[in-house]
Amino acid sequence: MIIKYFKGEPNTYVIRYKKGIVKKEGAGLTFWYWPHNTSIATVPVISQDAPFIFNETTANYQEISIQGQLSYRLVAPTETAKVLDYTIDPKTRRYLSKDPEKLINRVINAVQANTRSGVNNLSLDDALIKVKELTSEVLSSVQNEPKLKALGVVIESLYFTAVKATPEMQKALEADYRESLQQRSDLAIYTRRKAAVAEESKIKNSELDNEVELEERRRDLVVKQSENRIKQAQAEAKAIEMEAEAETKADEIRYRLYKDLSPQTMVGLALKEWAANAGTIDNLTITPDLVSKVVSYIGGNGNEQ
Repeated sequence: MIIKYFKGEPNTYVIRYKKGIVKKEGAGLTFWYWPHNTSIATVPVISQDAPFIFNETTANYQEISIQGQLSYRLVAPTETAKVLDYTIDPKTRRYLSKDPEKLINRVINAVQANTRSGVNNLSLDDALIKVKELTSEVLSSVQNEPKLKALGVVIESLYFTAVKATPEMQKALEADYRESLQQRSDLAIYTRRKAAVAEESKIKNSELDNEVELEERRRDLVVKQSENRIKQAQAEAKAIEMEAEAETKADEIRYRLYKDLSPQTMVGLALKEWAANAGTIDNLTITPDLVSKVVSYIGGNGNEQ
């Protein structure tokens, strides 16, 4: 018989069985053993990652694809080894059964079951948007899963890296979103135009108010000018009337002064007036007969006096 030596890794929990009875266990355990009556199980105690992807249906019967990754760790390796077979071939260090793979499937199945419960209560839009909330709910539920606790499994983290609708629905959602963006763009343009029209209307109203005020001032000015012209015309008419009255009174005075004078005296005064203004006369023709008649007329007047 050959005694063999086994050296465990620090990140594995080693359990040594002898005839099916646990003889020694611990992390990174090393020992000598007889191959014919010894079995060795190694349970990894480090954090392990498990990617997953599965399809679920939303509350409005729309299929979505959920892709993600979780991290878990075995904190009770002895309990795990009681439920699942983690024995290895000491020479190759390979597991003798597929139970370790079954553990990963059980963890992923627990995640999927809790994810289904959350997705079934959400509409398609909410399932695509509320990824963070859904992840938190699923993680909390999986961490409290009794079956996983019995296996000594602790879920450390859970991430949904992608939540997608079917390609056809994705195109429909994209088209709907583009349409909503176009509507918001049109609404923004309409709002800007409306604001611009409102501002332009304010400007036009202000200009119109200014024009109205200007026209009112012009009207007041025209009325004032008309009143002034009327007053001026009245004053001018009054002045003309007063001049006419003055002229009439002057004529009356002259008439009263000249009415008692004899014709010879009037002729004499006329000649005197002519002599005073002789410088302004261009041409004057006096015949000898006219002179003799005037002199005779004046002389006769003098004889009468």
